[in-house]
Amino acid sequence: MFAKVVAVSLLTLASGQLLAAECKVTVDSTDQMSYNTKEITIDKSCKTFTVELTHSGSLPKNVMGHNWVLSTKADMMGVSTDGMAAGIDKNYLKDGDTRVIAHTKIIGAGEKDSVTFDVSKLKAGEEYEFFCTFPGHNSMMKGAVVLK
Repeated sequence: MFAKVVAVSLLTLASGQLLAAECKVTVDSTDQMSYNTKEITIDKSCKTFTVELTHSGSLPKNVMGHNWVLSTKADMMGVSTDGMAAGIDKNYLKDGDTRVIAHTKIIGAGEKDSVTFDVSKLKAGEEYEFFCTFPGHNSMMKGAVVLK
């Protein structure tokens, strides 16, 4: 009987840790203009979701900087185009751009940044995309965000 209680407690602990882990993801970026994932799935049970962006390359942010930006798929090109004019000091994002749901700052080799956002900002059935707004990167550095 004791073994059953311990097993159930361990299972609950493991499940709790697994559930907590589902509300966070680490995305790595490289000098080859790539992320290590093409899709991020967010469980509807998450109240908030955290993305930690890392840069495993060796180039500085002014040469091969990356950020992680979330918007609807339809808004991605507009956000990127408007962000180019903003420049690196503003993380290649237009001030106050309401199309941006969440974003990190631009990072370079060995750096990290993270963003936590309210999952209620996402609507079931809408197509969302994450991407890098460093000029020219969004053609390769993008992926889907799926709410399940």
